[in-house]
This record gives sequence, C-alpha cells and structure tokens, in this order.
Amino acid sequence: MKNVTDFEDLLKEKYGEKGTFSRDKFDADSLSFRLGVMLKEARQELKITQSQLAERTGTKKSYISRIENGKSDIQISTFYKLIEMGLGKHLNISIG
Repeated sequence: MKNVTDFEDLLKEKYGEKGTFSRDKFDADSLSFRLGVMLKEARQELKITQSQLAERTGTKKSYISRIENGKSDIQISTFYKLIEMGLGKHLNISIG
C-alpha cells in the first residue's frame, strides 16, 4: 500500500489491471451492486415494496431482492423494464 495514490491504484493493487479476470469480475460485481442500489433508492422514493414492483413487472419479489442486494447479474432490458414500467421513470445510459 506504499505506492497507492488514488482509488485506481488501490484497485490495481488488489484486483490487477483492467482486462485481467479478477479485475473484470470486480468491475462487473461493482456494477451489479450500484444498479441494485439505484433501483432500491428509486423504489423507496416511490414508497412501493419489492412485491409491488415485482407485480408491476411480472417478476418475483425474490428476484427484485437479489438485484437490490447486488446478487444478480441483470440485463439492461430487464433493468429498463423495472425502471420504466415498474417505477414509471426514465432510464438514461451514457458512455464516457
């Protein structure tokens, strides 16, 4: 940890360079977690339960729970359905 100067350095030290298996896995897991947090916050803002969201979108409460806890690798089409149809919000994706 002597040469760590920023978060990217910490990630490189712990998981390796981008493109390595361990780093790619960390990045994918991190994205799943962040999407789950975003979904949970949006759902709670509307004051609806996981069961209500699942009913609105034709999924199961357990699936919503897994997504919100970062335990499920979610497809963009499913996330879109949850956000747009289930929560009545707009999903915007940008590439930076």
